[in-house]
Amino acid sequence: MTTVRCSWTILLPRLTLATLFSLFALFGDMAFGADPTIAVDVAQAGEGFIVDATMDVLVPQATAWDVLTDFDHMAAILSNVKASKVTRRDGNIWIVRQEGVARFGLLAFSFESEREMRLEPTKRILAKSLSGTLKRMESETKLAPIDQGVQIKYHAELVPDSALARMFGASFVRHEVEEQFLTMGREMMQRQSRAVPAGKVSG
Repeated sequence: MTTVRCSWTILLPRLTLATLFSLFALFGDMAFGADPTIAVDVAQAGEGFIVDATMDVLVPQATAWDVLTDFDHMAAILSNVKASKVTRRDGNIWIVRQEGVARFGLLAFSFESEREMRLEPTKRILAKSLSGTLKRMESETKLAPIDQGVQIKYHAELVPDSALARMFGASFVRHEVEEQFLTMGREMMQRQSRAVPAGKVSG
């Protein structure tokens, strides 16, 4: 009769490696993925604010554009947006209505907006407020390719209608911009990971 002896000092490392490889296969994107790189600068100008933000994200420019202009589904992307809809399209000029709640610590601010969007497909979005919570808002979003991804530059000039929003000033505005950009960047990466089958590299 042959006796087979198993050395646990050999088996355990093999089990550990097998487990790790299984986890990497299942959660590869989570393990090796990285959040977008975001920089936000907010300056106060009278009662208003000037916002400049940059985000680098490792997705094709078309994927980033699809997320930025997916207004009919923005409530499913951004947690602070409760309703979002394109109410009119005239070529590349869209009218977008949104409602939501912005949160800052224990405080919450309801907002609504109607904006005119002028689209230059995959390259630029010009927006201006027509009505809503903001007294005035104009913004420009530009997309440009970078190595293995896209860089998004955002410039906005806005005057809030809420006294509380003005009270908390730049900190509140920066928090909102950073949170929205981070969430949209993650959505871009998730959509790209679904579009490219595992083991294949997009060209």
